[in-house]
Amino acid sequence: MTETVLLVGGGGREHAIARALADDCALYACASNRNPGIRTLADGFEDVAETDADAVVAYATSVGADLAVIGPESALDAGVADALDDAGVYTFGPRAAEARLETDKAYQRRFMRESGIPGCPDFEVFDDMDAACEYIDASDGDLAVKPAGLTGGKGVKVIGDQVTPEEAKTYLRDAAYDRVVLEERLVGEEFTIQAFVANGEFRPTPAVQDHKRAYEGDEGPNTGGMGSYTDTGPALPFMDEGDYEAAVEVLAAVVDALPAYKGVLYGQFMLTADGPKVVEFNARFGDPEAMNTLPALETPFLDVLTAARDADPLPELAFSGQATVCKYAVPEGYPTDPDAGARIEVDEGSVGDALLFYASVDEREDGLYTTTSRAFAVVGLGDSIAAAEATAEEALAAAGDRVRVRHDIGTADLVERRIDHMNALRE
Repeated sequence: MTETVLLVGGGGREHAIARALADDCALYACASNRNPGIRTLADGFEDVAETDADAVVAYATSVGADLAVIGPESALDAGVADALDDAGVYTFGPRAAEARLETDKAYQRRFMRESGIPGCPDFEVFDDMDAACEYIDASDGDLAVKPAGLTGGKGVKVIGDQVTPEEAKTYLRDAAYDRVVLEERLVGEEFTIQAFVANGEFRPTPAVQDHKRAYEGDEGPNTGGMGSYTDTGPALPFMDEGDYEAAVEVLAAVVDALPAYKGVLYGQFMLTADGPKVVEFNARFGDPEAMNTLPALETPFLDVLTAARDADPLPELAFSGQATVCKYAVPEGYPTDPDAGARIEVDEGSVGDALLFYASVDEREDGLYTTTSRAFAVVGLGDSIAAAEATAEEALAAAGDRVRVRHDIGTADLVERRIDHMNALRE
């Protein structure tokens, strides 16, 4: 019997999920934008706001969905997984109570402290911005300033890296956040491990390094992610043996402390001189990290979903052993002043051996237009990071005009700088 799966969301992450599922099930999708890549793969596509739980459930019911996968955190925060579960559609995504691990950073840190989760930095939570500013003044070290709620990956300000203490205080007073978390600044190299979780079990995937800064050389403001890479094994070149296992142990502790959690658990870590520390947890696939992980996954993703639903043991995961490099094409001016509404040409025939994933584009009758977010990504796979990077770079001929790319992601120079950085920290 063919499973019918509903996919919620219309970005690059969801295009990667759709590609991983389309050959194995009847796939239906709903999102507030018509992603041309998802639309081509799906048996049906409905224009529905991802946060409209009633509308999502109505569509799931109309297509007879057996399972659902939620991509964006906004839908999890809105309780869409709760509504689908309650309607009898098993959803591979946490209910809102467990999704607070991402959607409420104050809860996240308090949960870590109270549950004894390893890798938690020193932190304090404030709902009085004047008190938060006083804490900055009294601190004898640099701090990370984090709004407690969702900010699309762009709300964090790091003193000593992005802002001065005075700029951080101005940010707090002007932004009008209800609550903020102030925590010790973590110094090292960031990496992500995503795990599939259900019924008290989890299966980790290879480590990914995302690149948040807008411009080459890690310059400019933070973005939703300009690209990412993986190596041929589970760890990354700047990681020592044991660093990956230590991070996986953190994820294991979270699963033990949250037995009701289901879906993807995303751990973002900072590899410091003292080992991995937790930058944050997310309650869904990363974007772009899903585009690195799913193309290299040889175990059918549908098998993970059905095992989770049926309370069977999650399958052991097999990966291709290929390195991956993802590079995003974004509107000119992104992220501070993106050129939304620009007509772009994407030459799908020029990507060669790379994969093309559409993200936030507006498909109209006369073509594709940019929005305020990332437009599309190319992913190269190869027997080394260098080979994967060359494949991705060659595919960027598809980008055309009116978009910008970080060409340095996955290059030998950038990877070597990561290695040198960690070696220096560990001396």
